[in-house]
Amino acid sequence: MNRRLFMKASVACAAVSSLSGFSALFSRYALAETTIADGRARAFDYDVLRNMAADLARQPWSGAPGPLPDTLATLTPQAYNAIQYDANHSLWNGNGPDRQLDAQFFHVGMGFKRRIRMFAVDAASREAREVHYRPELFNYQKTAVDVKQLEGKNDLGFAGFRVFKRPELARRDIVSFLGASYFRAVDDTWQYGLSARGVAVNTFTNGQEEFPDFTAFWFETPAAGDTTFVVYALLDGPSVTGAFKFTIDCEAQRVVMAIDNHLFARKDIAQLGIAPMTSMFSCGTNERRMCDTIHPQIHDSDRLAMWTGSGEWICRPLNNPQKLQFNAYQDNNPRGFGLLQLDHNFDTYQDVMGWYDKRPSLWVEPQGKWGKGAINLMEIPTTGETLDNIVCFWQPDEPIKAGSDHHFAYTLYWSALPPVQSQLARVKATRTGMGGFPEGWAPGEHYPQVWARRFAVDFIGGDLAAAAPKGIEPVITVSSGTVKQVEILYVEPMKGFRIQFDWYPTSDASGPVDMRMFLRAQGETLSETWLYQYFPPPAEKRRYVDDRVMTIS
Repeated sequence: MNRRLFMKASVACAAVSSLSGFSALFSRYALAETTIADGRARAFDYDVLRNMAADLARQPWSGAPGPLPDTLATLTPQAYNAIQYDANHSLWNGNGPDRQLDAQFFHVGMGFKRRIRMFAVDAASREAREVHYRPELFNYQKTAVDVKQLEGKNDLGFAGFRVFKRPELARRDIVSFLGASYFRAVDDTWQYGLSARGVAVNTFTNGQEEFPDFTAFWFETPAAGDTTFVVYALLDGPSVTGAFKFTIDCEAQRVVMAIDNHLFARKDIAQLGIAPMTSMFSCGTNERRMCDTIHPQIHDSDRLAMWTGSGEWICRPLNNPQKLQFNAYQDNNPRGFGLLQLDHNFDTYQDVMGWYDKRPSLWVEPQGKWGKGAINLMEIPTTGETLDNIVCFWQPDEPIKAGSDHHFAYTLYWSALPPVQSQLARVKATRTGMGGFPEGWAPGEHYPQVWARRFAVDFIGGDLAAAAPKGIEPVITVSSGTVKQVEILYVEPMKGFRIQFDWYPTSDASGPVDMRMFLRAQGETLSETWLYQYFPPPAEKRRYVDDRVMTIS
């Protein structure tokens, strides 16, 4: 668990619901014995879970979690990390030494106050038994935890779970659910990056954002040789409940999650986010304001990619703005979207702690017709890399009214590259800097000191080489100001083209400037669409200083 996840989950846990009414609700639905599951057997399937979520939505939200024993509530991050699950009591340990998958639970403590219930499901009998907390499931030898305070507290529950896969069985996990409804997965680099959530509620509204919890999980026991497992989750929050089914395929080079959910609104919801994801962008090729470090770039993701219902491919580079920014990109039946990390070259980041070159991308593939809505993007100012400052999700146009229910199905791909890619040329990088003068020169006596901002957008792949003799035309539009000095440059080292232009302001306004560009040749589209949001400085700061002028005091 890194600092970013801890801080994020600590904030989230302060706002999520408790399970005080859960036991009574669950007992109304009368639940394969495993090594550690010690609860009474009860019938369980997805229909049972949907009914539970629907019933729960008709009850008042039970409020924030209760207090933990003092020995757990006061843990530091280092002390919390020292608590280790005993692999001899792992959930699927009974599958034998040659099992491909295994699961372990996170301890409650520190900011993780939610007491989550865990159940083991026999796929054949459709019966589930609860796994109750007991101290022998964990190793406390290297911790300062007073185990005496935990004895007899079999209702303590767990904070979440993680799953392991061979050859790193019980050493490095590949899937993790921890904190509110957050979860993550890796690709073949075994490196975590951005996170997903079960649902987002009122992320950017006049009201307070809510962080519903996954309050219980049911695990179908996989066969020893399986690399796919199924887990169900009950979601509960102030305004919404939900039933989730995750079918998680731990492939050789990526993790693929098929997700089916049914959401039940307790209250009217101003903004419901479907397939939400959170990431971090501090600085990159286009945004250098916060790169005063030894690292050339710092980010988990560098772009929002969208494949619209009309078939357009869009690349929207991420920003670390000076003030919070929110954009909504309207669409109808989107084909896919995601936050991507496409540059996997170590030299780009020079980071031996975060290993940003190994971070996976996350792509959402909707199943069925999602109708009208918008892909929402929120960018929050950040001064470092410890907090996620990028949020992205789908917001349906359909109003979310109290008592309504909604069904969504989609697939998440955690991989270095998205599972589908356009045959068009794609954006490799976006760069910005001083403009208003020829490349290789600077403002001074030979060229007027007229303030402008230069943009260089690199395109690679597609049919650019074949189209070049026909004449490549960049189609550029801006919401304000004007574009001049457009250049089309072939860059041999990357076997692609750099489109370079200068943006000049036509007023003193300093609001965001929306830019859009794509390449075409003789009317034929050659590239995906580049979208960008530029924030010009105030008018009084639009000047160049001639550093050749020396003053002596």
